[in-house]
Amino acid sequence: MRKHGPWLLIVVIALLAWPPQFYPESVRLTLTSWFGADSYRPLPATKPAAQLSPEVYCPPDPSGWRDAQLIDGVEIAESKPCVADNPYTVAAFVKGTNNVSEATLLASGLTADAVEKGRDLDGDGDPDEIHIRLEVAELNGSSPIDKSKVTRYAIAPGIEPGMWVFTPKFVGMAVENFESQQARFSLRLPSPAIRVEQGDVVTVTLENSHYMPHTLHLHGADHGFVTASGQGNDGVPTTSEMPVMPGNARSYELTPRVAGTMYYHCHVQAHVHVMMGLQGLFVVEENRPNNWLQTMNIGAGLVRAPSQATREKFSQEYDLHYMDLDQQLSERIQHDNDPRLVTQSMHRDYDITDATTDYFTLNGRSFPYTFRESLIVADTDETVRLRVVNGGAKGIALHTHGHKFMVTHRDGVPLPEQSLALQDVVWLATAQRVDLALSFVNDGLHAYGRGIWPFHDHQNNGVTNDGIGPGGNISAIVYEDYLRADGWPKTQGVSWDNYFTAEYYRREVPVWSSYAPGLLGEAGKDWRLFVRLLILALCSGALLAVAFGALRRR
Repeated sequence: MRKHGPWLLIVVIALLAWPPQFYPESVRLTLTSWFGADSYRPLPATKPAAQLSPEVYCPPDPSGWRDAQLIDGVEIAESKPCVADNPYTVAAFVKGTNNVSEATLLASGLTADAVEKGRDLDGDGDPDEIHIRLEVAELNGSSPIDKSKVTRYAIAPGIEPGMWVFTPKFVGMAVENFESQQARFSLRLPSPAIRVEQGDVVTVTLENSHYMPHTLHLHGADHGFVTASGQGNDGVPTTSEMPVMPGNARSYELTPRVAGTMYYHCHVQAHVHVMMGLQGLFVVEENRPNNWLQTMNIGAGLVRAPSQATREKFSQEYDLHYMDLDQQLSERIQHDNDPRLVTQSMHRDYDITDATTDYFTLNGRSFPYTFRESLIVADTDETVRLRVVNGGAKGIALHTHGHKFMVTHRDGVPLPEQSLALQDVVWLATAQRVDLALSFVNDGLHAYGRGIWPFHDHQNNGVTNDGIGPGGNISAIVYEDYLRADGWPKTQGVSWDNYFTAEYYRREVPVWSSYAPGLLGEAGKDWRLFVRLLILALCSGALLAVAFGALRRR
């Protein structure tokens, strides 16, 4: 007995330490019949909620950019949400950067040749010669001298995927100042929406400021296969032209005959370049007298200087640009800054057939940032025009709460009157565009009444940030009396503090911790189970040691 005593003692201790839940059910039932049921043991205590520091919901507007303005004779409408475009940039896009005052040009941040407007060829009171210049910028890329991302642009709290964008020509640096890596205010996703008029003589010059080749394809817009000089004009390297190499430029020409909502994008390795953000709305407006257009709408959203055709039928016009992003693609520009390594990683190692979509944006942001700048704000009995493009790799099912809309155009083509019908979901395939007429008539059909009514992709992944909800492309239709003076909606219900933290989208915060911290918070550790497992592990080790010693003695 003395010889086997240590063995028996260790086995007994191990059996006592063995967690009851590890026994098979039949054994547990037998033990319960022998010794009775175990007493109730409460669950582990909930961990105390972490003290987070949420971002400011609605940034201040010290420059008064949200207000209605009259700049160089250009009437610029009020922008009611928290964050508004630079009104001086809007004025420069309307008049042309070659026609505005020096003070306006300086305040816009644009170069003098960013958007040049020339002669009135048809004598109807607006310019018909339009020359637009675009550059290419990288957001959230890597640097040889800084381990952090450079030209930083967040789509949501703590979320900074690598992206490329077409951008107007700006004066100065891509960042706010010498001490910051934050992208300057107007350098952002998506690439700007472009507006021209039927019959305009339009030149779009791509000045390739990037380290990879690019082109410009005017998807759906009326353009010739070659220019007047015989140069390729379709932007497709395999059929029409050589790509624009880094440091070079090429001009694309068109005189569009048909109005409608079109699209533009890079056509070099399009499965990568388009998905990185090199895409934007291209709108051809109907010809009207005195039709001074806002040639670019940075960040899409509200058109603060709408066309004459829009003013005839609608109280406001919004550009809605939907995109999705693959984290495994976007992060490839964040590992290296050698163009050879980046090119190999993106165009040879990356396999789009294995791609996933992780982030879903509306006008370059994801929830909750969408509520800062992509709200549709209107009032009872108004009608709003929405120009919508799906620039993502997946289709979207756009759904509006509290309202039904009418699809008036698809891919720039007006639909027959007999096919028009009210609906609250519309499907958009990749690269597809629709024009929507959204009525605020409170009749139970067009609209259900005043409030804050969300609109979003009705596919479940589209309302998340990398699988954490709420996120994605959620925004809202907001009536004016449901908007605070600073532009933030008067929401009811849960606190948004968690949503404005990076920790929430890093999966570090229980989703309901703000209003059920004890019940639905994060479970603490089961120390009783931990001690049992520790004793069991020690006993197992001791048994192995005793057995090994016995074998050695033999």
